Amino acid sequence: MAAETLAAAGRSVLVAEAKPTLARKFLMAGKSGLNLTMDEPAAQFRAAFRPCPPALHDALTAFGPEEVQTWARGLGSTVFTGTSGRVFPTEMKASPLLRAWIARLRNAGVELRTGWRWTGQLGACPVPFDTPEGAQHVHPRVTLLALGGASWPRLGSDGVWVGQMPGPSDCAPFRPANMGFRRTWSRHMEPHFGAALKQVRLSCGPDSVLGECVISKAGFEGSAIYALSRALRKGGAGDESGCEGGPVTLHIDLMPDRTADQLAQRLHQMPSKTSLSNKLRKLGLPPAKLALLQECARPLPGDPAALAGLLKALSVALDGPMSLDRAISTAGGLRFERLTGDLELAAHPGWFSAGEMLDWEAPTGGYLLTGCFATGRHAARGALKRLDAAKRGPDAGPN
Repeated sequence: MAAETLAAAGRSVLVAEAKPTLARKFLMAGKSGLNLTMDEPAAQFRAAFRPCPPALHDALTAFGPEEVQTWARGLGSTVFTGTSGRVFPTEMKASPLLRAWIARLRNAGVELRTGWRWTGQLGACPVPFDTPEGAQHVHPRVTLLALGGASWPRLGSDGVWVGQMPGPSDCAPFRPANMGFRRTWSRHMEPHFGAALKQVRLSCGPDSVLGECVISKAGFEGSAIYALSRALRKGGAGDESGCEGGPVTLHIDLMPDRTADQLAQRLHQMPSKTSLSNKLRKLGLPPAKLALLQECARPLPGDPAALAGLLKALSVALDGPMSLDRAISTAGGLRFERLTGDLELAAHPGWFSAGEMLDWEAPTGGYLLTGCFATGRHAARGALKRLDAAKRGPDAGPN
């Protein structure tokens, strides 16, 4: 996105990609349909980004859900909005869009180099690369880093670039985001590994999500647990003061479509000789939900009101988040305090940054891709300001 913005302004651009092929994480996102963005009001969309400092706010304001859809159409992809508000290309794949995008970049004169890994230090020029042809050095007028976070290392987001920053204070530590949570199960749960808990409400502290998740051998995974992962990682603190990464309690409403009173009344009406398990089945509780209830709350109470209370707020102890290499994305990275409003590193004029290497966090649902698109475009526009200022003279700062 940065290369496209700079090339459209008539600048010569070199894209140096460390991997043998371009956009591997983009292609991986396409395996689940390529959720490009979320079709919702701009203010609501931006509220999903935490933190959302002024530079990120400005980037998303200028290039949000509507702009992403227009951009995709411009590359020949029609898009549609699913029932959840998520926006996808109709072909539900990343490769056609990527091929059209790369072709457009090449037609604009962008030079694409793969297998080029940056080996220098921030601010150092010439900029050195380890390449298939050996060491190479380039002398750019501006440099824009888009080095990714620390999830999916096999796709290129390995976080090793942190060692190329001047000091540890420039970067917030990486933490897993949009990840599952570990739970040690009894053997009683083994038949239910891989089962979906559909239509549940998950809560931690003040945060709550209605959706579904999956019982896995390692714990819980799936869209609803990912959406709540930030609150769970922070132990339900609801702010930046939480102690991250330790054991935490998840509360699950197994039957969110009915009130506790409605459930208690229905249980009370059942014959007293009916076993508790059969009563719960007659309520419509699927096997996986019943197994989870028995796993976490045995012995189950016979009192209808108490049992209804468990169905509405089952407490599940979690051991902690799954590891970085199993996370969809990461929190942490280059701190916004080290950047100007144009995403230029304040201590290193002419060096810009964008994408998941910046310290922002957002849920799945198109927010991640849109955030990367928007910051790439915003940083490139900042680079154009820097280039224009240099053309006007050494005493003219960026406007």
